[in-house]
Amino acid sequence: MSMRQAFTKEELAKIIDNHSSWLLGLKEGIRADLSEADLGEANLSKADLSKANLSGADLSKADLSGVNLIRADLGEANLSGSNLNGANLFKANLNGANLVGANLIGSDLSGVNLIDANLFNANLSKADLIGANLSKADLSKADLSEANLSEANLNEAYLRGADLSGADLSGADLREADLSGANLNEADLSKALIDF
Repeated sequence: MSMRQAFTKEELAKIIDNHSSWLLGLKEGIRADLSEADLGEANLSKADLSKANLSGADLSKADLSGVNLIRADLGEANLSGSNLNGANLFKANLNGANLVGANLIGSDLSGVNLIDANLFNANLSKADLIGANLSKADLSKADLSEANLSEANLNEAYLRGADLSGADLSGADLREADLSGANLNEADLSKALIDF
């Protein structure tokens, strides 16, 4: 098993600066490759890491509030206990990611890939999950109150004890989802595909 690479604040700032240049198409720009990196408890608040490679990275308990992770690769990343409040994860890859207890309040997760992700006890209140793929994701005891899950794929998802009160599930695919003990009070299930 290889050791995760750790970075100083200065090294991380340089990587982010180079990434910003890459996003602008500048010659000196370098796409951020932080795959398998040790970024636990790092402060990346409001950083622009769109299209960055963070696959397999340890971002546990990191401050990612307001971060831009549009189309970033976070597959198999550890984001447990991280703060992603207000983060933009539009169309990001979070396949198999660990988001246990993560704070995703008001985050943009529209079109995101969360297949097989672990979101146990995560707070996704008021999050935008339009068209997200949460197939086989574990959302047990997650707070999805007032979240927008319209057109989301929740096929075979685990939603045991989840709070879906006031959530928009219109057109969502809930076939074979485990909704035992879930709170669906005032949830919009119009045109949702659901097994009864």
